[in-house]
Amino acid sequence: MLNIGQAAAASGVSAKMIRHYEAMGLLPAARRTEAGYRQYGDGDVQTLRFIRHARDLGFSLPDIGKLVGLWQDRTRPSREVKALAQTHIRQLEAKARELLAMKSALEHLVQGCRGDDRPDCPIIESLAADGAVVPCPGHPAPCLSSPPSAA
Repeated sequence: MLNIGQAAAASGVSAKMIRHYEAMGLLPAARRTEAGYRQYGDGDVQTLRFIRHARDLGFSLPDIGKLVGLWQDRTRPSREVKALAQTHIRQLEAKARELLAMKSALEHLVQGCRGDDRPDCPIIESLAADGAVVPCPGHPAPCLSSPPSAA
């Protein structure tokens, strides 16, 4: 049996996150010593490593909960695991597109900034504007969009 610090070291998951995963139900409640200290076995450490690997791939905590359940179910249909992973891939692709659009907008603003001793700077002006900088449809350069109106 391992205490929480030892389980953290063995799994690569911090003690704080172990307690969090336990509170969320991703990890079963730890056994306790008579003094109330948590104790973890090899299976708990394996589960923590599984969770860490899933987090490294960017899965959300709800999806990790599903994956842990599927992992522990030896009769699981692999199509459920595959479908979950495919959905996550689509989410990652969408996030990648968003990040590239932000990068493009920021690059455009950086190109417009002289970077000299004068105070005028399109980067600061854009951040202070009422609208957000977003890519303009059909144009490589970003434009300002109006913020959503309060209905």
